[in-house]
Formats: sequence, structure tokens, C-alpha cells
Amino acid sequence: MFFRRTPPAAFDDSRFSPVTQDQAPELEVSLSVLSPLQPVQPEQVEIGRHGLLISLGYYRGLLLPQVPVEHGWDRIAFLEQTCRKAGLPLDAWQTGAKLEAFTAEVFADPE
Repeated sequence: MFFRRTPPAAFDDSRFSPVTQDQAPELEVSLSVLSPLQPVQPEQVEIGRHGLLISLGYYRGLLLPQVPVEHGWDRIAFLEQTCRKAGLPLDAWQTGAKLEAFTAEVFADPE
């Protein structure tokens, strides 16, 4: 199942430019094993520790704990970008969306 989801994540994520065939050989694949979800208040979100799942109705978006670190986001940007991934208004985390946090153990090929 992991490898079936990898191509769509790399080639079909509308938030980023698609990966080209020329870039594909240089890609690194990692696996994140997530902890159980826990309800969280926005002010409790810790960059580099928490991943986020936001949901409202049929809309859901999840970002791993390493994402805000890689992009240099602060807590507000992390919350907004999780909303964006869900297809929600950027302020949905303030207006009734359900916010849950998790941690992740990341496995990757050693370099």
C-alpha cells in the first residue's frame, strides 16, 4: 500500500510543482509511522513535534511534523497550510474545524 500511494503524492499534489521524470531518480522515500490522534488546541501545537489533521465536514487535510520545519513555518503558517491542504479557508482552524495532533516516527534509507 505504501508504494501505491507514493506516485500520486510525488506527481499529483496540486500544492507543489509536479516532480518531473528527470527528478524521479533523485527522490528519497521515507515512511512516517503516526501516533494515535489527539485533540489539540491551536496554542498547544509544537513545531517539529506535532503533525496536524484538520477536518470540517467532508474536508480533511494532514501535514506531517517535519513539513513546517522543512518550510520554515511558524505555528500560524502550519495551521493555515493544513487548512489549505484540506481545501478549507486558511482561518478554518479558528472557526469550528476539528484540529487533532499526532507525532511521527520517520524511517528513511541511510545516506
